[in-house]
Amino acid sequence: MAEFILDPAFAATAAELGELTLCHARLQLDARYPWVVLIPRVGGARELEDLSAADRARLIEETVLAGVAVRAVAQVLGLVVDKLNVGALGNVTPQLHVHVLGRRVGDPAWPGPVWGHSPGVAYEAQVLERAVASARKAIGVLPP
Repeated sequence: MAEFILDPAFAATAAELGELTLCHARLQLDARYPWVVLIPRVGGARELEDLSAADRARLIEETVLAGVAVRAVAQVLGLVVDKLNVGALGNVTPQLHVHVLGRRVGDPAWPGPVWGHSPGVAYEAQVLERAVASARKAIGVLPP
């Protein structure tokens, strides 16, 4: 099996949260949306079918946990989460990953998809620090 190597696109667009049992977790760097990305640490994985049955089950559990982190980030941002969106697209970055995204009525892309809607908005440094700390606490990971 291939070694797990994080696609560089994730480092450029998301802050590291830490390691869960299966996934590497990151906070997407768009302050308009509380948004966690999970990347299973399975070398060469591009599709859900590339994971074992046990890893697929673990991914679902970690997706639920990421939803808790998304809600924690939303609190830091002073936002509500009306709906959690979960997606594994991979059209731009083919490495298997799952987006867990907090949406709210009236957000900039509502009710459509966020992908390709508009340029992201950077976090202010102190807000990003608080958001990352809150997400880490919610999912139970320590800083790397």
